[in-house]
Amino acid sequence: MMNKLYIGNLSPAVTADDLRQLFGDRKLPLAGQVLLKSGYAFVDYPDQNWAIRAIETLSGKVELHGKIMEVDYSVSKKLRSRKIQIRNIPPHLQWEVLDGLLAQYGTVENVEQVNTDTETAVVNVTYSTREEAKTAIEKLSGHQFENYSFKISYIPDEEVSSPSPPQRAQRGDHSSREQGHAPGGSSQARQIDFPLRILVPTQFVGAIIGKEGLTIKNITKQTQSRVDIHRKENSGAAEKPVTIHATPEGTSEACRMILEIMQKEADETKLSLNISSHSLLACKVSAEKSTDNMETPGAEEIPLKILAHNGLVGRLIGKEGRNLKKIEHETGTKITISSLQDLSIYNPERTITVKGPVAACAHAETEIMKKLREAFENDMLAVHTHSGYFSSLYPPHQFSPFPHHHSYPEQEIVNLFIPTQAVGAIIGKKGAHIKQLARFAGASIKIAPAEGPDVSERMVIITGPPEAQFKAQGRIFGKLKEENFFNPKEEVKLEAHIRVPSSTAGRVIGKGGKTVNELQNLTSAEVIVPRDQTPDENEEVIVRIIGHFFASQTAQRKIREIVQQVKQQEQKYPQGVASQRSK
Repeated sequence: MMNKLYIGNLSPAVTADDLRQLFGDRKLPLAGQVLLKSGYAFVDYPDQNWAIRAIETLSGKVELHGKIMEVDYSVSKKLRSRKIQIRNIPPHLQWEVLDGLLAQYGTVENVEQVNTDTETAVVNVTYSTREEAKTAIEKLSGHQFENYSFKISYIPDEEVSSPSPPQRAQRGDHSSREQGHAPGGSSQARQIDFPLRILVPTQFVGAIIGKEGLTIKNITKQTQSRVDIHRKENSGAAEKPVTIHATPEGTSEACRMILEIMQKEADETKLSLNISSHSLLACKVSAEKSTDNMETPGAEEIPLKILAHNGLVGRLIGKEGRNLKKIEHETGTKITISSLQDLSIYNPERTITVKGPVAACAHAETEIMKKLREAFENDMLAVHTHSGYFSSLYPPHQFSPFPHHHSYPEQEIVNLFIPTQAVGAIIGKKGAHIKQLARFAGASIKIAPAEGPDVSERMVIITGPPEAQFKAQGRIFGKLKEENFFNPKEEVKLEAHIRVPSSTAGRVIGKGGKTVNELQNLTSAEVIVPRDQTPDENEEVIVRIIGHFFASQTAQRKIREIVQQVKQQEQKYPQGVASQRSK
């Protein structure tokens, strides 16, 4: 996406050549056209880092023909929505402090740090509403923090800037469904937003990034992709996750380039070691014996490791393993998949390991991602078009108990409580984690403002259908484990709150507490239904669930089942369950 800059407060004498020369003198070359108007101009930068550098270098600091120029993002009023950029942030400012500051003005959906070469930090912030973003700009512009003055701008909101295609697709909703695409024409968008996640050995991360980031920039430029290397996650681990966002073709090309870099680095390291060992050997053997004939075998082939959600892996494998065997046969690779037992320790992802030459692994990645993407799109299609159960993530249940209600699965709200110090990691420690998570899960994920300065926990509000809840909560549990917010040998246990109609609370408890006790024995989760709760305005009460991920998920599903059973009975007998029992 182009970053259009507005250059204001220009003298009438300024020409386009003046601007080109000024930008060039400050090593900010303009590749595109300069659109010059009376007193102002517009220029484009394809890279956000260059745009930031131009703003920081020129705005309010450079005089041209007797006038101090102003430089900022050019964002029309109709595109001034929920997204803002904050610059000149102290580099040592903790994420928790920044998060608390941003939360004063509304619900923050995403915070993404922009990697720049400036000494101070830059973040892009997305609020949940336009009004909250406007308030934040008014309150934070010029905000002083340890002698640093915040600089804030609107940045274009892609969701606002291109509303037309989704609207056209919605008008043709029925025809798009007949062609096998998701309602609203969203199949293509979801395909683009389905990232490839791979694991790379930590020792190769430097080579993938390259000197001054040149190698990774070359990859992203050639493949039109965004590559996130999560090098600061899971400190000390032998492997680091890498997320690639692009079209299917761009994703595969970026993956191939990364594989080639790793293999080349491994070969050069092996060669260096061999030469060193041969030199030592040459000192010990007869001088007449030449080392030139000694073989220097290359390094072992570096496997490709793809991370995939467990709910998609079954369809990749296929019946009796047919899909996987076909991919192995066609690509000449050996493919293995990590055990289901690992899921309860880390997160809902399994590791697909592909062994073979680089070209074969790259070919296998293309075929594997086709299957995974197809499974993901089918799940998303089912979310929008079916009322029954739509995924292999859970045992089959009928979450929508009323067959005639078939437009969308019921939206659920779960409040998940995380340690306060983990908020920065969930929002996006040097990245757009919460935004990626929301897209991956198909859920709305918001972090509620802190209720006080010294609270030990913060509430994450997750809204979405059952599958989305599973994905979102699983990733959050996994993230807390990865970031070492819990001891290595300690299972991540969190508290979740779900609301149920007060009329069903007794059924959840059961006679003499029998049901809730059985529920706790079955799931290994602690389930608390306070008897003295006052129902809220919707006549609902809170059920507290405390446990590790799978225990919590099972308890949530079982409780939802009880609630749905009561609703079914009430639907069948409108005068109430009590009248049914009296018959």
